[in-house]
Formats: sequence, C-alpha cells, structure tokens
Amino acid sequence: MPEQNDSREREQSRDGHGGLSTHSLIDRDRPAESAIDSLFYEQGKLRADMDRLLSATVAKPSEPAAPAKDKEAGKAGSDAAKPDAGKPHGKDDDKDAPKEPFFKRAATWTKAHPIATVAIPILLVAVLVGGWFLWGYLQSYESTDDAQVDGHVNAIGSRISGTVTAVYVENNQSVNRGKLAVRLDPRDYQVALSQQRANLAQAMANVGAQTPNIPITQLTQATGVSTADLDITIARAGYFAEQQLVASALADLTEAEANAANAKAEEIRYRALVEKEEVSREQYDQRLANTRAQIAIVAARRASADAAAKTAEQRSATLEQATRLAAQARQNSVRQVDVQRATGAAREAAAQISKAQVEQAMLNLTYCMIYAPVSGIIGNKTVEVGAQVSVGQELFDVTPVDDIWITANYKETQLRKMRAGQAATVHVDTLGRDFKGYIEDMPGATGARYSLLPPENATGNYVKVVQRLPVRIRFKPNQEGVTLLRVGMSVEPQVWLK
Repeated sequence: MPEQNDSREREQSRDGHGGLSTHSLIDRDRPAESAIDSLFYEQGKLRADMDRLLSATVAKPSEPAAPAKDKEAGKAGSDAAKPDAGKPHGKDDDKDAPKEPFFKRAATWTKAHPIATVAIPILLVAVLVGGWFLWGYLQSYESTDDAQVDGHVNAIGSRISGTVTAVYVENNQSVNRGKLAVRLDPRDYQVALSQQRANLAQAMANVGAQTPNIPITQLTQATGVSTADLDITIARAGYFAEQQLVASALADLTEAEANAANAKAEEIRYRALVEKEEVSREQYDQRLANTRAQIAIVAARRASADAAAKTAEQRSATLEQATRLAAQARQNSVRQVDVQRATGAAREAAAQISKAQVEQAMLNLTYCMIYAPVSGIIGNKTVEVGAQVSVGQELFDVTPVDDIWITANYKETQLRKMRAGQAATVHVDTLGRDFKGYIEDMPGATGARYSLLPPENATGNYVKVVQRLPVRIRFKPNQEGVTLLRVGMSVEPQVWLK
C-alpha cells in the first residue's frame, strides 16, 4: 500500500506540476475556453516551473544519507544492477524522478535561503509602493517634445525706393534700438524736397494775393446795394410825385368840366334872351365864346390828366425795376463775397497741400536712413551696397532676445487639466538644463485652424486626427541662462497639473 500511494503521488505530481500529462498537453495545444481556465492553466505552468527550480536547488541537500531515503537508495542500488545502470540519465529521467510535496520543498528552500525568503516579499512591497508613486508622478504633469522657443521676429523693410549706398550691419550682429543699419542715396529726395518747398511758397503767395480781395468785394457789393436802394428811393419819390400830378390834373379837369357846364348853361339862357331881344347880340356872343373856351379848357385838362396817368405808370414801372435791381444787388453781393471767400479757401487748401507735400518730402528724405527699431540680433540680411530696393522690400530681420517664450503644441487630450498660471519646467536641449516657467495663456484655436489651408471637415471624407494646440509658456524672471536662448530652439516642457 505505501508503494501504491507513492506511485499515485508521483502520478499526481506529474499531472499537476510536471506538465507532462495528456491533459496538460491538450491544454497547451488549444487556447483556454474561458478566463478561469486560462487562469488555472497559467497557475499550473507557474507551479510546474517553481517545482523544477526547487527540485534543482534541493537536489544537493537531499543527497546525504537519511532514514527516509534508505528505501529509494535500495531501489537505486537494484537499478544499478541492471545493464543500463552505469549509463548517465538524460533530461527526461530527471523529470520522471519522484518529487516531494510543494510545501515541503518550499519549507526546505526557505531554510536553505533565509535572506532571499525575507528579501523577496520586501522587494515585492517596494515594487508596489514604487509603482504607486511612479503612477502618481506620471499623472502629475503633461509633457511634449513638440515645442520650441518662440519670440518676435521683426522684419525690417524699406519705405521708399532707392539705391543702397551703405550697409552697417551683418548677420548675427547684436544691435541696439536706433542704430543706423542701411543708408539710401538721398539726392533724388533732396531735389523733390526743394521742389515742394517752391510749390509751397507759390501757394502762400496766392493766398496772400487773395486775402485783400474779400474786403474789396464786400465794399464794392455794399456800394452797389446802397446805389440800388437809392434808385428805389428816387423811383418811389418820382412815382408819388407823379401820382400827385395825376390827382391835380384830375381836379383841374373836374373844375374845367364844371366851368364848361356853367358856361354852356349861361350860353343857353342868353340864347333864349337874345331870341326874345331882351339882351344884346353882343352879350350872347360873349357867352358863346366863353362856353367854347371852357370846352377847350376841359379838353386840355383831360389831355393833361391822361398824360399824368401815363407818366405815373412809367414811374411805377421804374420803381418796380429799381426794386428788382436792388434785390439782385443784395443777392449778388452775398454771392460775390462767397465766391471770393471760396477762392481764398481753395488757395488756403492748395497751400496746405503744398505744406503736406513738403512734409512728405522731408519724411522721404529721412527714410533714406534705415534704423533698427528694436534691440536684438540681425538675421536674414539680404541687402548689399549698390542694390536697388523698392517700397516694402524686406532687407533684414531683428530678433529681440529679451522677450521670448515657449510655444508648446500639446495634444488636445493633454489640455484636460491645464490652466493658465500652472507651473512648468522647460528642458532646453541645446543647454542641457531646465528652466522654470508658467502657462501665460491658453490657446484660442488649434494649430490647424491657423494654417494657410485650414481643414474643412464638412467636405470630403473625414478622418479623426488628434489636434494640437499652441500653449504659451512664459519664463519666470531672474533666471540665469535665459539670455542664451534663441528663437527656434527645441525644448521639452513639463506642465505640473497640481
């Protein structure tokens, strides 16, 4: 019975730990049907590997004679009597050798390796704790290698066209603000300035000649208006006088008609008396002659009244004409003064234009001297002596080194916890050192939207791509070595999220 138990134990050891049973081979040839089967499969493999390792380490300590091994030694002696006993055993023979229970082997190994028994759990705990802190550290910042030093690059160009006569700067030269960099030939602009000054003098002379015309015109027009008013007064007086003459003529006509009627009645009365021979024929003739004279007087007075009426009509027309002429004189007086004032204003404007042209000519003359607008380092110089430059042509660049920052193109998935003001550490590849900084501003759009041809996702086929956004990181002040940085250097910023 003990031998059967030992053989059964060896078979279980082979099936469970040795990995040589038919079930184990089947499991190796096909994948696990479920997660639990896979877990047990891996556990069996690990346990078999540990058994092999423990059997190799326990083999030497188990060689000394012991009461428990007498039976196996006797078996080994009986096996040595066989014909193949003197031959060395192979790898398969070692696997087929009987193994002790796992816990017994583990106890034996721990006794043989006390230091390792204590060190392995400590090492495992240390690895877990270190992994926890490493995970927390990796989650405490966001970094990228798509970043570079950025700054202002001032492109300096010519504001006028001309020929370059001197160049005072070179590439990589440090310049201060206001330093003379390029000189253009000024002679053409000196001549233009002289011409504009002459035009200004002529315009000012025209203004001076026009200035007295305004009061002269005002006086002349005022005199004309006064004359027209006087003509109205004279015409009105003549009209009124003629009206009186008409009234007097009409009164005389009425008187003459009354006298004629009285003379006619007297003549008729005397005619009857003459026929009765109560008066003499001579008296009747006198009355007849008087009647005829009164009739003639009536005709003359009527003609005078008609003539006076016609004269009155003429005087009325003269008065109306004088009134119209006076109104026209008043209107023309204002207009003539306005014309003179407009002429003066036009000449004043022409003088101002000439003055502005003189100032523009002076500016063009000053533009012959091109100065550095900011302090920095010269770069991209393309101008040489004798070159013909045009308006707006770029001559060189000035890059200030005292106002730089970091443009870090982070992925959109990295901006989840980023905020303005968070601290950052910037590693500069060129210098091999770190600088401290902080997020100055968060971006307003992705870099793709600022590109020359921004994407149009509404047209064509759409493929989702993780976008990058430019985050501006500003260096903290008073750091040694910041002045050594140059625009375009590669850096690796780390933004601390906590």
